[in-house]
Amino acid sequence: MAAANMGWGKWVTLGLAAAVGLLGIGNGIAMLVMPQTWFWSVKGVSLTGGYNAHFIRDIGMVYLLTGAAMFAGMARPANRTLLWGAAAGWLGAHALFHLWEVAAGICGPEAIARDFMGVTLPGLLAAGLTWYSTRD
Repeated sequence: MAAANMGWGKWVTLGLAAAVGLLGIGNGIAMLVMPQTWFWSVKGVSLTGGYNAHFIRDIGMVYLLTGAAMFAGMARPANRTLLWGAAAGWLGAHALFHLWEVAAGICGPEAIARDFMGVTLPGLLAAGLTWYSTRD
């Protein structure tokens, strides 16, 4: 679809996908390149267990791939639902795991608000974008 023919809904969709993708790639790079700085800088992370550079880098690779999947879906509309769905699968599962930790008493309820912007919202956005991509 030519850019001039795209409606505002398509621009919003691609803008949100780019935001989720950039956040994933940025977070992934930070986790891979400076895991200790990332561990101590991201609010609440140090409350979930001890520093483990290997584990942080493992998850950093997942975030990097999640961000790449969002951009690949933007570039390949025919594969968009699959690519965005894969990203939404990880991001959604991650968000649900954080909620489970609260329900199980591992974390206090304040973790829900603390984690919303960095964990829950990206999962919700990716899921919504995946659903929206099925409507094209």
